[in-house]
Amino acid sequence: LLLNRSVVVGLSEYCMLLLFALRSIVKSRHLTTMSAVPVKYTQLFINNQWKDAVSGKKFVTINPANGAKLAEVAEADAADVEIAVKEAKKAFAVGSKWRKLDPSKRADLLFKLADLMVKNIEEMAVLETANCGKLLEASKEDIEFSAKVTRYYAGWCDKICGQNIPMDGNYFAVTRKEPVGICAAITPWNYPIAMFILKLAPILACGNVFIGKPAEQSPLTALYIAQLCLEAGFPPGVVAVLPGFGPTAGAALANHMEVHKVSFTGSTEVGRLMMKASGDSNLKRVTLELGGKSPNIIFADYDNLEYAAAVAQEAAMTNQGQCCSAGSRTFVQEQIYDKFVAISAQLAKQRQVGAPEDLMSQHGPQIDQEQLNKIVDLVESGKKQGAKVVAGGKKLERPGFWVEPTVFADVTDDMRISKEEIFGPVQSIFKFKTFDEVVQRANNTQYGLGAAVFTKDIDRAYAMASALEAGTVWVNCYNSGEANTPFGGFKMSGIGREYGEDSLNQYLETKTVIVQVGNSSL
Repeated sequence: LLLNRSVVVGLSEYCMLLLFALRSIVKSRHLTTMSAVPVKYTQLFINNQWKDAVSGKKFVTINPANGAKLAEVAEADAADVEIAVKEAKKAFAVGSKWRKLDPSKRADLLFKLADLMVKNIEEMAVLETANCGKLLEASKEDIEFSAKVTRYYAGWCDKICGQNIPMDGNYFAVTRKEPVGICAAITPWNYPIAMFILKLAPILACGNVFIGKPAEQSPLTALYIAQLCLEAGFPPGVVAVLPGFGPTAGAALANHMEVHKVSFTGSTEVGRLMMKASGDSNLKRVTLELGGKSPNIIFADYDNLEYAAAVAQEAAMTNQGQCCSAGSRTFVQEQIYDKFVAISAQLAKQRQVGAPEDLMSQHGPQIDQEQLNKIVDLVESGKKQGAKVVAGGKKLERPGFWVEPTVFADVTDDMRISKEEIFGPVQSIFKFKTFDEVVQRANNTQYGLGAAVFTKDIDRAYAMASALEAGTVWVNCYNSGEANTPFGGFKMSGIGREYGEDSLNQYLETKTVIVQVGNSSL
């Protein structure tokens, strides 16, 4: 402890000094790293080549932590989509290199892509954090998980099988699982790498070709992944990445007559447009993972209240609340309500707000001014409608787009903060009395993405899991999941499932083959 006979430093004081010293060293190191963000790829990626947009247009992408410009990125529109589809069509043609590639060789390419992601994790994480404001450690976790997802789907490449069907008579019937074809993936800004890989890996594992349109707010890591696909050895035309805007590039993909499938993650409002575009064009298959207003229900019998409160707050505020499955409606049984609110308020006040590259930070910026304005508007509506602010509640005046971690108590079901998806660090805490009451209130929403229950009663847990209208129900935890656990929504939270074997079915067609095998007189 660096003690000598003339100077005695108290252990607690020394540890505190050491903590501050280490924090300063770590912060300084990461701030230096972040000052030189590695923006290498800003063009469109089509046919294994980097290209400028046909129009020559570019758009600016920024760092939400300070509002500073990161890069100018090529802006794709309908003309670029036409070129990408043309090349994708060649890559998917019968007899092409990609179509003839053995399933085990497809797996090898995906395994190599996963290895390259891990190899480049430091650079990718810095880029992800700079472009979307995600905490640096969270960016690394997302990359590690995405590599795991890629390996999971690589393992499926030679295990996608049809069935042998026992028909009556002298017939032999089988089904084949075949790739859909040209698949467009339109991904959001809140988990840029994770959402991009979540679609890319199963699409390619099934033998399809891929055209990705990353969110205009955070396109840089999708372009980085395109370069890794090139290095991994995917044939030309199999992977394209077209940064651009929804009304132009996104709409062109959704309406294109030769795009066979669209997988979209984003708002319910835009999800409706995806469905309409499918109907107006070629009835392309559509997978949607949309908004949520997920309930998190805490029963009085759950004896570790501090743990439940910590998990519930993280459920509402992870990734600055910019999470489709965020547990933004916390229902707490009346016997423990006041204590739970007090713990939650204290946790929010202690939540470390700071630069996302600082490893001590727990809370970073929102993605942009539009999202910040929406959050502030909804927070103000909560105040006006009678909810009680017990922590936070204000915009932070600093460069970039920042808002305080906010906790509301005494929230009622008719308030805007109860019904609208905030997509920000706002936890609303409701009081309930009985099982039947909370089930009805939890399900009283247009959404159905996630839900959770905290209880020590296994019968109650199973009954809640059955009664809650949500694609995923967590018991005594929140947001847990793996590459092999399906995820998706009920009601207006989406159509179809991602992750797990279920995801493969979104990108496959079933073909029935019936063969007459003998003369009926034999």
